[in-house]
Amino acid sequence: MSVVYKNAAGWLLDELSLIRKWYHHPACCQHDVCTRQLYNFKEDFFLIFRPHITNHFSAATHLESCLESNQSKQTTTPERKKRKRSCAFNQGELDAMEYHKKVTDLILNGAEALVQEGLNRGFLQPFIEIKDNKSKTEPGLATSACQLAELCNMAKCIPLITGAGHKVQFLETEIPLPQGISIVSQIIENKSECPSVVDLLGEKYIIPPKSSFLLSDISCMEPLLQYKTYNIIVIDPPWENKSVKRSKRYSSLSPKEIKQIPLPSLAAQNCLVITWVTNKQKHLRFVKEELYPHWSVRTLGEWHWTKITKSGEFVFPLDSLHKKPYEVLVLGRFQNAENSTKSSAKIHLNPVPEHRLIVSIPCKLHSHKPPLGEVLKEYVEPGVECLELFARNLQPGWTSWGNEVLKFQHMDYFTSIEKD
Repeated sequence: MSVVYKNAAGWLLDELSLIRKWYHHPACCQHDVCTRQLYNFKEDFFLIFRPHITNHFSAATHLESCLESNQSKQTTTPERKKRKRSCAFNQGELDAMEYHKKVTDLILNGAEALVQEGLNRGFLQPFIEIKDNKSKTEPGLATSACQLAELCNMAKCIPLITGAGHKVQFLETEIPLPQGISIVSQIIENKSECPSVVDLLGEKYIIPPKSSFLLSDISCMEPLLQYKTYNIIVIDPPWENKSVKRSKRYSSLSPKEIKQIPLPSLAAQNCLVITWVTNKQKHLRFVKEELYPHWSVRTLGEWHWTKITKSGEFVFPLDSLHKKPYEVLVLGRFQNAENSTKSSAKIHLNPVPEHRLIVSIPCKLHSHKPPLGEVLKEYVEPGVECLELFARNLQPGWTSWGNEVLKFQHMDYFTSIEKD
């Protein structure tokens, strides 16, 4: 169970314990004939003892001085000589700060009780008890990992199987997985209770039990459309922004391209749709005002993932001008107009709260999001089908899709453990 504590404000999660539980299921550990190795996700990726930055400069104070500076400029004659602007905020940043003011009390007050309970239960520890851990070294990353996105580009040269020809490739101990490009653009499923290891162009990736995935880009989603429909769909789009373009860390999609995702073909009636949104207000407005209406999804609420250290501090100051210690999730339900009246009379689901907090120690890996299954299960029927789009890791009981869907499944992120 990943939920350490739950109250009216939200949930305090222990992501590391949940991930580790995925890779040594009791059924696998006790099965004598099972020869598969068990694994632990490396603890170092969740050892965050101090905030990333310490900043006591108030964003609100800076905003006030900026506005005063703008007003004084309007009352004076502008000089011909070009001068450096005293205010660096553009309209998008001003909108973000206005939004931040609206949610600050919600996040501050909601997180306080959850963090305090985490301290009471020993899940979090006061800073004085862990300060000696500052010498901990950063965990080694999978620097030699296979370039999954490039592999998907290579696979575009292969003729695609269409229609009923799509098949699911099951992982079995006796049958090795096809190597290289041949595993791209087809559903791979591990039906067993044990993790499995696959070799992809000389790199090893760990597949959790009861999971399936499609390694492809947005141009080859057809196998996914032929596979299942889903009751929960989590989306983490590669949003366009300047830092991504500069770093070339991954390819981004424009809003127009994101709207082309065939979500209505993947979603069952009353499917719960959750979209991760950056702190850019134009992305939040796009999801609520354009994307969800385009997909026939009704917006239900905005939740916030709040990131803390092991001592319960925000990883960034709440009033930081740039980095925020939270990210936004927009929740909605898919409603197919043709079936909405018929199905609504049969299904009685708990209403999704407009605001909730998910508080956890974040993983150090870039763009690694906490699993949401534990906090969403009370808003869907039991035994539902779950899908994550633009995933970079796998989860038991879920189907995952993306052009880097195995990224955080690389062997370098795990350590092997001995079976008893």
